Amino acid sequence: MSDAAKPDHPDTALVLEYEFDAPPAKVWRAVTIPALRERWLPDCDLAGAEPESSIAGEEVRYRLRDSEPPFRESHVIFRIEPNEDGGTRISIIQRVCDDRTKLPQPANSNCCLMRAAA
Repeated sequence: MSDAAKPDHPDTALVLEYEFDAPPAKVWRAVTIPALRERWLPDCDLAGAEPESSIAGEEVRYRLRDSEPPFRESHVIFRIEPNEDGGTRISIIQRVCDDRTKLPQPANSNCCLMRAAA
């Protein structure tokens, strides 16, 4: 058995769901206004302080970076919707970034494109 860390699969997600008594607009402010977000999601945990994407009032996406090597990155998505009781349901979805798409591919990788070129 090896002690080496196994790579995470990018299609695997951690999903957490919470219900709050607060209205959706208030929860939206808590996840998008930096001074409020900093209290529970500090900038030092983010790969960039600005959201990667946002649908106003519904969804915001940030990129996280581990503070220790190998400094893996992941996406965290906050989905906000009103619940039946007049409060808010928030889904927090975290997915590992696929670092393989950033790395240059070797010329001898035998991928379809390279085999077609031969």
